[in-house]
Amino acid sequence: MPRSIGVTATARGRRRSQASRPNRPSDRGWRPRLRAVAVALLWLIVWQIVAWAVHSQVLLASPVDVLLALVHLIPTGGFWVTVLFSATRILAGFLLAMVVGAVLGLAGATWSLAEAALSPLMRVLQAVPVVSFVLLVLVWASSDSLSIVISFIMVTPIVYSNVFSGLASRDPSLIEMAQVFRLSLARRWWAITLPALMPFLTSAARIGLGLCWKAGVSAEVIGLTSGSIGERLYQAKLFLATGDLFAWTAVVVGLAWAVEKAGLAGLSVLDRRLTRMYAT
Repeated sequence: MPRSIGVTATARGRRRSQASRPNRPSDRGWRPRLRAVAVALLWLIVWQIVAWAVHSQVLLASPVDVLLALVHLIPTGGFWVTVLFSATRILAGFLLAMVVGAVLGLAGATWSLAEAALSPLMRVLQAVPVVSFVLLVLVWASSDSLSIVISFIMVTPIVYSNVFSGLASRDPSLIEMAQVFRLSLARRWWAITLPALMPFLTSAARIGLGLCWKAGVSAEVIGLTSGSIGERLYQAKLFLATGDLFAWTAVVVGLAWAVEKAGLAGLSVLDRRLTRMYAT
């Protein structure tokens, strides 16, 4: 029997307890979905009633106006070009932040000097308003790369703090056991570090994916990035096309929701595969 079997069994149990949650009866079946649809319909009705009360498409577009705007926008080629332009840049900034934030979090958790140098920087990045970074980036670079840089800056501190916390949450007894059995660094990574990191990486991805869309599109609006969703939002505001303004906002929300679901599903699949690999 391999000497690492004790670490393997213990860490596998820890991994499963962190990565999986028991399904409650309320989490299964058609009732939660029906309730979500009912809540959405309720707010759409409230929105429509308020729009009727305001009685001005310039001040508040109704759900019907927004739907008609989407019907006119979606079939056009320019719509998809604009969506692809913004999505590729915003997601590129997010992915870059995931990589750099993870590396910096690993460095901060490994060396105290790195933590002392990086922690104040990450707090500053979280505290500085988005508009300040946008104006600085516009001085240094063109507006085409603006959403990449802003998404990267906004998401990196989140990934750093989550990776740092994940590494700090490792069970000291497992680390000590791995040292006693003289496990290799690779084996320690698969057996101890990765199981502790996965829940924190999932949390960082969930928060970061929502934030990168907000920050990226806001940067496009401020910087008037040509061919972007932000430019379309600004044009809709400039020409008082409130229906288009709400429609493009709905597009951003829909994209953020779809990308978040796809990203979290991918992490879940990766987590399950790693669990099976680790169990063998």
